[in-house]
Amino acid sequence: MKHNDENGQLPTAERPFRVLVFAGSNRRQYNCPGVDSKSRALMLRMADRLPVDWEIDYEDLGNVYGREHIQSCNACVSTSMALCVWPCNCYEPASKAEPDLMLNLNLYARLDLADAWAFIGPVHWYGPTSNLKLLFDRLVCMNGGNPREDLIQHKNPELAMELEHTNEWKQLSINHLEGRTAAFYCYGDGGGMRWT
Repeated sequence: MKHNDENGQLPTAERPFRVLVFAGSNRRQYNCPGVDSKSRALMLRMADRLPVDWEIDYEDLGNVYGREHIQSCNACVSTSMALCVWPCNCYEPASKAEPDLMLNLNLYARLDLADAWAFIGPVHWYGPTSNLKLLFDRLVCMNGGNPREDLIQHKNPELAMELEHTNEWKQLSINHLEGRTAAFYCYGDGGGMRWT
């Protein structure tokens, strides 16, 4: 079933189960190396074989020529967890200077709407691909990030450090996507190591 974002407003018991599937390979069929990725093929195969009454959302994070990419994490948490805003506000949607795939594909909202996630990608140098690593880095705000950027005037480090020492911060700093299920499908020898 194609996903319907309006179902996200329904109580959990009344809406279809929703899965978000990511293909995390950097390969693309129409640019270097000229062959499409196994990740994309597996993503489409998985989406096609999941139960028909589930909502299926999927995204290929591959390198498409001229397409924006996921910007790197700026490590706001190194200053203060309250400076790390949920969802990330280090970049702006539709920015020309720093185009960000996370915001332009509305990935934070799509992750929030999904009941389960699946990440498919090869192992490169004993770890995930750079695309998946960037995605995971940008999800640091999910676990304890500040959902109230107005309390820190968007990005004021002094106000963020003060906020961390208040009783209000205990209620704000939660896992914003708690309760989701994640699955990781990795393939390849990664230089001699396989993991699933």
